[in-house]
Amino acid sequence: MKGKKQEHNRRLFLKQVGIGGLGASLLPVPFVTGCDEGAKTGTTPPGSDEKKAPARKYNGTYKGDYLDKVAFPIGGMGAGMFALEGTGAISHMSIRHRPELYHEPNMFAAITVKGMDKGAKVLEGQVPKWKMFGPRGTGNGAHGSNYGLPRFTHAAFKARFPFASIRLKDEDLPLRVTLTGWSPFIPADEDNSGLPVGALEYEFENTGARVVEAVFSYNARNFVLQHNRKGTVERTPGGFILTQKGTGEQPHLETNFAVFTDEPGTVTDHCWFRGGWFDPLTMVWETIKEGKVKANEPVEEGAPGASLFVPFELEPGEKRTIRIMMAWYVPESDLHFGEAGQDGGDCFSPTALGLEEESRKDPGITYKPWYSSRFGNIKDVVEYWRENYKDLQKKSGLFRDAFYSSTLPPEVVEAIAANLTILKSPTVMRQYDGRMWNWEGCSDDWGCCHGTCTHVWNYAQAIPHLFPAMERGLRHTEFCENQNEGGHQVFRSNLPVSPGKHNFHSAADGQLGGIMKVYREWRISGNNRWLEKMYPMVKTSMDYCIRTWDPREKGVLEEPHHNTYDIEFWGPDGMCTSFYLGALSALSEMGKFLNRDISRYEELCAKGKKYMEERLYDGEYFIQDIRWTGLNAPDPVKAQSFHTQYSDEALAVLKKEGPKYQYGKGCLSDGVLGSWIASMCGLQDPLNAQKVRSHLMAVHKYNLKDDLTDHVNPQRPAYALGNEGGLLLCSWPKGGKLSLPFVYSNEVWTGIEYQVASHLMLMGQVEEGLEIVRACRDRYDGRTRNPFNEYECGSWYARALSSYGMLQGLTGVRYDAVERVLHIDSRIGDFSGFLSTENGFGTVSLKGGKPALKIFMGEIKVEKVLISGEEVEWKV
Repeated sequence: MKGKKQEHNRRLFLKQVGIGGLGASLLPVPFVTGCDEGAKTGTTPPGSDEKKAPARKYNGTYKGDYLDKVAFPIGGMGAGMFALEGTGAISHMSIRHRPELYHEPNMFAAITVKGMDKGAKVLEGQVPKWKMFGPRGTGNGAHGSNYGLPRFTHAAFKARFPFASIRLKDEDLPLRVTLTGWSPFIPADEDNSGLPVGALEYEFENTGARVVEAVFSYNARNFVLQHNRKGTVERTPGGFILTQKGTGEQPHLETNFAVFTDEPGTVTDHCWFRGGWFDPLTMVWETIKEGKVKANEPVEEGAPGASLFVPFELEPGEKRTIRIMMAWYVPESDLHFGEAGQDGGDCFSPTALGLEEESRKDPGITYKPWYSSRFGNIKDVVEYWRENYKDLQKKSGLFRDAFYSSTLPPEVVEAIAANLTILKSPTVMRQYDGRMWNWEGCSDDWGCCHGTCTHVWNYAQAIPHLFPAMERGLRHTEFCENQNEGGHQVFRSNLPVSPGKHNFHSAADGQLGGIMKVYREWRISGNNRWLEKMYPMVKTSMDYCIRTWDPREKGVLEEPHHNTYDIEFWGPDGMCTSFYLGALSALSEMGKFLNRDISRYEELCAKGKKYMEERLYDGEYFIQDIRWTGLNAPDPVKAQSFHTQYSDEALAVLKKEGPKYQYGKGCLSDGVLGSWIASMCGLQDPLNAQKVRSHLMAVHKYNLKDDLTDHVNPQRPAYALGNEGGLLLCSWPKGGKLSLPFVYSNEVWTGIEYQVASHLMLMGQVEEGLEIVRACRDRYDGRTRNPFNEYECGSWYARALSSYGMLQGLTGVRYDAVERVLHIDSRIGDFSGFLSTENGFGTVSLKGGKPALKIFMGEIKVEKVLISGEEVEWKV
């Protein structure tokens, strides 16, 4: 039966996406061709003409209206970013350790073809119409922008993360232009992937019959200056550095942004015309329009901006690429979160953390970025970027080529790659000693929900595979600084990382998920010594969970337990109990390896499985048994909670239905989330597979909507609304909906959509999973939302990194470094897919039942290959 199901899914998959795979380009990186096979996407906005808005292919090119909201992050992991928009414009300039989503610096490239009437243009496509009135500042005419300068009439954008390419064309010029933006992204190399740098490469091809004499320029207002602070434009070979000075009282104001090229003959204007009103930009454009170059030496203070000029000639048919490199350096911040606690667990030595002794210095009271401990100043960053550019481009290209050589469904490839941009966004931060500290997402001007919140980052599956050492650092924070001697964990860590104050609930899903993730990190790293050091703290955490939420040791979470919906569930529920069973299984497996007594945990797991399958399973899906009496916890009115107040009206609801914000008989999309995370961690599913599949199929049946026009959502509707489709967090198809169900129940979150899709795929329900993925990506098609910013409580929301789990969901590919075993359990027949491990990355393929491993970089030591649990012959 299993073979027939796989063959059915394989044929369904081939019918859907076509026989061809997703081709990959080689370096150098011009506009990437191919990769257009796949299902169509896009929903037609109300009142629009479908013929005017043709469907966009997944993983394909963005054109026309689909370009409008495209903004592709470029930068370093934990180092800040800027965005390359679909037209080629620069926006979202966020280099000061916080998001600045409306910071659109007046920074642009231009080309002038001499001897032509309309020969000068900004190297961008046309300004999207929504920008005429919509971003901040447009109400007064978009003063300070460059929207009013001539641009190319045609633009087309394609992403191949971490590269993005834009083709520009204009009938006025005999040039074909391709702009490629990128920044380093190399699995297992977190340092080079965390550089505060980016690059734009402009390729020009003469399509005319005569020699083209041209001048390329890159121009920037000194956008780092703010609040009338002091600063200027300094010199660097082949370019300039925009600067703002810090002060003794405000060192965090120091900001440096370098723009430079390695082109011979480059001329630099270090000081634009100084004057009022629109004088500087007016004079700059006059220079550009006339095809001149201007050399001005740096001034001591007050330079409005700077330009670099590269004159060149092109014979007919000849090509020329001009490379613009950017780097920034903001060594201090004013960021500090959390209160210092006194009761931290046994902290690791620097050696156990994988850190150098000198990096374990006193962190001070504010956040300092990792790169400030690596580089002394902006000139050091510039030098490193200049010297290592080609090598970093090559290695990043290897990742791209490996990832996009996949034959997996294009909507899946698109979803995973689009959300890898989260790692380049201000959501991710990396402090002085190299450890990550993250937001949940990004508000417009501030990070949203601090402290690498454990119950949100539970979902994120990309970092443990792409940057395993970084992920282990998160476990160190959770079980060291965030855990006290009794096992209570703070689920939001301090910044800088330090022992937290234990004055609120632990998050049950976050803390239990962390136990499973320790197992995962051990299996990914193969480091048995690390496990030995972690195990005592993990056991302390597990014992706390039992004592706090299952004091009568029934195998279920009975006492009120805080969770990712920012409330407490009262009484046993499928979601959090599945976490409990997964954590008990993980601890048992780790204890068994270390020859510890695990009998108590195995017994609890068996009891919990029986309870959940017999008493929380309604015959179709898992529910919640709401309880608020006969518990150790105080009355819900007196219990400590987050924004859960009881007015007189709420007290009346309490007497009738129980505590506010439960789900009871609802069909919860996260209802067996712990089982999915257990599978992602390489554990056996602690629940009956048929019942898990039934629950997921019910979620697909009841919660997936192809049109939300009549859906009622009094909560946060902008994630999905109107004629868009999406997966609701919960529904009550059999009645029993509470007056005040949990606070986000009517919403649509992409992170949950992807985890459900991945779990369905694991269960062999491939088409159902793909339906959910398509509903999600159709909302993020570039017309209404940025395809590279799936938001929830903030932009670039971490939960969406659950999309990476679809690699395992479709193929069952997982590498176990402890036993050096490569696991494959394909749900789509033959395939080729990406694999990243602690020491290398490449592709795993299955053809005619025969596996193959192709290593693109590093090494992956495989001694055995198991397909659906059976050992087979294999080749590298």
